[in-house]
Amino acid sequence: MTGILTARPVPARSRAFDLLLAGSLCMVFGFLSLAQAHLSGILAFGMLAPLIWRRTHPELVFFGVCAVAVLQWLGGFQLMPGNVGLLVALYAISVYGDVRLSRIALGIGGLGVLMATSRYWANSDWKQQVTMMVALGALVFGVWAFGERRRTRGLYVAQLEERAAQLERDRDREAKLAVSNERTRIAREIHDVVAHGLSIMIVQADGGLYAADQSPDAAKKALATIGDTGRASLTEMRKMLGLLKQDERDLDPNQPRPQPGVSSLPELIDNVREAGLNVTYDVTGEPRDLPALLGLTAYRIVQEGLTNTLKHAGPGARTSVTLDFGREMLTVVVTDDGRGAGVAPSADPGHGLVGMRQRASVSGGTVSAGPKAGGGYEVIARLPYNLPTGE
Repeated sequence: MTGILTARPVPARSRAFDLLLAGSLCMVFGFLSLAQAHLSGILAFGMLAPLIWRRTHPELVFFGVCAVAVLQWLGGFQLMPGNVGLLVALYAISVYGDVRLSRIALGIGGLGVLMATSRYWANSDWKQQVTMMVALGALVFGVWAFGERRRTRGLYVAQLEERAAQLERDRDREAKLAVSNERTRIAREIHDVVAHGLSIMIVQADGGLYAADQSPDAAKKALATIGDTGRASLTEMRKMLGLLKQDERDLDPNQPRPQPGVSSLPELIDNVREAGLNVTYDVTGEPRDLPALLGLTAYRIVQEGLTNTLKHAGPGARTSVTLDFGREMLTVVVTDDGRGAGVAPSADPGHGLVGMRQRASVSGGTVSAGPKAGGGYEVIARLPYNLPTGE
């Protein structure tokens, strides 16, 4: 009952149309009924005037109009032009009203046909009576069916609009997720660049400070290395920060950007050697062209491994980097014989190791890291050549 009494929201244009419709019906059919019989004409206005609220309260309008029609039948009045209000109210409840009440309204309409035609049984031929009953019944059912079809079509259109809106929301959410992932990737790149550059600069600064009095040339070389490393790191970081400053609409995760790969490893290792770390670099197997993502992953894992060695291995540590191009995967090994295992235990992997594992997982690979049995630390990454499809 609460749903019947609660007014449905209706646009102002629709309310104006309903007011115009009810007024026009009263002017035409109401006055025609009033001309036919005075009292029945008054009842006709009672069936036409409530149509002003046919959208906001379709159930109340229908049952109210039916109540007036029952008074008309009890008063012994014949059908009159004002009874068109019954058809309009039936159409309104079938379009805007409750579905169950709409079907009850159809049954009431059929009962009304029987009540209306019962007045003519004694004064007309039974064939005419059946013809009138069938015609009125078809009219009532036709009006109701037309309203039901209108309701069904409206619901279908509403579902399509809701589905389109949901698809648009999903597309926006996926776009924002893609942008978020891209920003996370860029932040990870910045971490790798800054951590590696600062590690080299710290090592060179310590060495330059130690050699400042005894070997000025070595100190100058260390300062030059610090400057070159700082400028290179700053340039790369500016590029990354420039990407982060872009508008989300302009940040395309699929846009190709120059990134280091396996071919850039010799330059990276030379820079680390200049920082004072003893590094050997070996390539086994048959080298092959790697996808950009896989090459970048291998490069960043080596970079992070060397950065950790610079931080934790201690002076005099020897480091080796090995790339094994196997039949199905690339194996990257970064190992040292320093004291890094004791300083940075594997129980607290830090952001660097977490980043390496995340990179490897994106490429469908794995990373294991930990102290070696004979001392030192070892990082092993296994990266399959066939990247995951995401299915």
